[in-house]
Amino acid sequence: MGTVGWIVVGLVCVVVGLVGVVVLVGVALPRDHVASARAVIPASEDEVWRAITGFEEMASWRRGVKRVERGEDVGGRPVWIEHSGGGPMALAVEERVEGERLVLRIADERLPFGGTWTYEASPAEGGARLRITEDGFVKNPIFRFVSRLVMGHHATMTRYLEDLGRKFGGEVEVVREEAT
Repeated sequence: MGTVGWIVVGLVCVVVGLVGVVVLVGVALPRDHVASARAVIPASEDEVWRAITGFEEMASWRRGVKRVERGEDVGGRPVWIEHSGGGPMALAVEERVEGERLVLRIADERLPFGGTWTYEASPAEGGARLRITEDGFVKNPIFRFVSRLVMGHHATMTRYLEDLGRKFGGEVEVVREEAT
C-alpha cells in the first residue's frame, strides 16, 4: 500500500475512533435531564400569556418555526404541531393554569428525545418574568452527547426567550439554571 493508502487508512481510523468516543461518552451521560432558563419579557403578563398560548401565531415571532397547526387531541388533551427545519413535532397540553402555568409534552414517541416544557409566568419590574423548565430525556447516545456537550440543554429555551423578548421590542437577559 502506498503513502496515500496509509493516509486514507489513518483518517478512517481517526474518524471511527472519534465516533467511538462520542458514543461512549453519550452512553455514560444520563438519559434524563432538567434545565431551566428565565427572562423578564418587556410586556404585561397578559401579553406574555397570550403569546405563549397563541400557538398558531408562533411562526410569526419564533426563529426556525415555519408554522404551527392544531393536531388531533391525545387522551382528551389539545395537541399542536410545530413545523420547523427539524420536521414536525407534536406537543400536547398537559396542564394549563390560565395566566400562570403551561405544561407541554412532546407527543411523538418516534423522536429521539422527549419530555415536557413548563412555562411559569409571574410579575416582574419592567414586564413579566417567564421561566421555562425542560424535564427531558434523550434516547440516542450520539444525540445525548450533542445535546449536552455541543448545543447544551438550554439552547432552545434561550432562543425561545430571546425571540419572545424581540416580539415585544426588546432584548432580554436570559438566566440559565444548572442542568442535571
